[in-house]
Amino acid sequence: MDALLGFWEQISARHAPLPLVTAWLTVAAAAVLVLVPVLWRHSRHIITLAHEGGHGVAATLSGRRLGGIRLHSDTSGLTVSRGRPNGPGMVFTLLAGYVAPSLLGLGAARLLSLGYAVGVLWLMLLALALMLVQIRNWFGLWSVAVSGAAVLGVTLFGSAAVQGVFALLVTSLLLLGAVRAVLELQRSRSRSRSAQASDADQLARLTHLPGIVWVAVFLAVAAACGWLAAGALGLL
Repeated sequence: MDALLGFWEQISARHAPLPLVTAWLTVAAAAVLVLVPVLWRHSRHIITLAHEGGHGVAATLSGRRLGGIRLHSDTSGLTVSRGRPNGPGMVFTLLAGYVAPSLLGLGAARLLSLGYAVGVLWLMLLALALMLVQIRNWFGLWSVAVSGAAVLGVTLFGSAAVQGVFALLVTSLLLLGAVRAVLELQRSRSRSRSAQASDADQLARLTHLPGIVWVAVFLAVAAACGWLAAGALGLL
């Protein structure tokens, strides 16, 4: 019992927010990871983790049977679920992918604004652990394991300042990366017919709304979450 109480005190401990200059430098570092192509090819895996996790959570909540998640080295992913091929549950499942990174980033930003950087890190670990049991390929296992090891290392051995910077870096990467991922979606839709299997185009077939409308929805959610997160963190 004492150990559990000590653990709870650790994850619920509040720390002073990062200095504004440090916060802006951290956000700038996340922007570099998103904007520089050679770095984006690696950092985009974080967006894929959140994207596929969003599909998985939505499928489960909507009553569909989750069959597993695959993550690939080209930063693509696939979440398999079984159930009705149409209807609200399928729409909800498809919608969740592109909005998941933004919503996660907004939630993390809110917790960081309250001083719960350690809590954010432990929630990341919990999410990765839950995702790990659904992974169905070797690269996916490696990707989740490496991500978990990085978060665990910072959580256990990082100072309060390092934990705060790391948590904000991942949060900013989710928020900024979500915007780029949506823009890349539209670019691929306009260039390749093979992209017509995208979430936006599948939603278009289910709802009879044009795919570009769903891309606009994804982008609006990403922009709104980014704006709200910046306000919560005192960056505006």
